[in-house]
Order: sequence, then structure tokens, then C-alpha cells
Amino acid sequence: MKLNLVKDNPGATKNAKRVGRGIGSGTGKTSGSGHKGQKARSGVSINGFEGGQMPIHRRLPKRGFNNVFRKNYVEVNLGRLQAAIDAGKLDAGKPVDSAALLAAGVISKPRDGVRILAKGELTAKNVEIHAAGASKAAIAAVEKSGGKIVVPVAAAE
Repeated sequence: MKLNLVKDNPGATKNAKRVGRGIGSGTGKTSGSGHKGQKARSGVSINGFEGGQMPIHRRLPKRGFNNVFRKNYVEVNLGRLQAAIDAGKLDAGKPVDSAALLAAGVISKPRDGVRILAKGELTAKNVEIHAAGASKAAIAAVEKSGGKIVVPVAAAE
């Protein structure tokens, strides 16, 4: 194989549409913007504007409350932990925390902490898990296998 013979699959790349290049191109003269009006001008076309009619985002009623201080946890199931331990990505002998889960590729972002859920089965013995929260079923399942889940006191209340 030679570098000068390497090329992309047919149809993998497409040339950009060149506008304003003559009448025969299909996008000549007005370059696809139509004739006059606000949307033919540059820098305008107001998002959500409906020609003076009350916009839909103002016609519909608002509901509920959005808590900006809400914690956003990453949920990790016990089955996922066991799969990582079986694959050799997690060491069951060391404490399992968000940094270890991130390094093992179990989670992609730590967010506000990790919450352990009970879906799946944990067969590894004596696993110590440090998490921001855990379900009661997950705590029971880990303790049954001889391990423990360490949760901060404020989160446990």
C-alpha cells in the first residue's frame, strides 16, 4: 500500500454547497435566501418570533419548579461493578470510589457523585465502595457478599 493510493470510500465526503456562483448553479443571485424581507438580511431572523402572534412559549402555561441546586448523581448498578471486576478493570481489594470508576471506564463523568443501585448481582467478596448515595437494596446486597458501602453521614439521613 502506498500513501498516494489511499483514498476515501466513494460517497464518504461531499463538497460544500457554494452559493452566489451564477444562475446555473441553482444557488446564484440570492444564494438561497429568497427575495427581500427580514430573513434575506444578514444577522436577523428572530428565534421564536411568530409574526406578531403571541409565541407558543408564551401561550402555553408554565408548570412546576426547577431546582437549580439539585444534585445530579451518576447511577451505577451492582451488575456493572461486577462486570468491571470480572474484566480486571476494577480491583476489588482496594476501595472503589468515583476516581476508580472513572479510571475503569464504568462512568464517563463523576458529576455530583456516584449512587449505587441494586440491579444485577455482586459476587466479589469484601468490596468497599465509597459513594455519595446508595439504595437500601444495594447496601443489603453488598453487605450480604461481605463488603460494605461507605456513604457520607449527611447523605444517609
